[in-house]
Amino acid sequence: MKTKLVLGAVAAAVAVFTQGAFAQTSTSPSRAEVKAEAKHGALAPAGQGQVASQPSKASDKTRDERKATTKSDRSAGALKPAGEGAEMKDDKADRKKGGQVNRAERKASTKAAVKSRSTQPAGDSPQPAGEKPMK
Repeated sequence: MKTKLVLGAVAAAVAVFTQGAFAQTSTSPSRAEVKAEAKHGALAPAGQGQVASQPSKASDKTRDERKATTKSDRSAGALKPAGEGAEMKDDKADRKKGGQVNRAERKASTKAAVKSRSTQPAGDSPQPAGEKPMK
């Protein structure tokens, strides 16, 4: 029993000391080398890890050019409304437009349909089969 205990202790001691020896064998860069890399921008900022190159957010147009473009788009009606309710505004505007027929044409076609009795009077809806009409 004592032999197992002694062998276990020796194995643990060897593992601890060899781990420290391996850590010391790797050469770390000197302070001057680290400073030189930092000046050249080779090192990533602390806590950032790998930084991927991102496209520039700077615009290639001047402010006056952007304002002129926006003004011409607004006068042409090509601007979309901004904000969360923009989609609802677009849907509402589309519904108000109606179809391709203007009001006068729609009234004329409805009047002709009523005259030829191809429409139902208001309030009369067809009854489902098998049901009695309400009294």
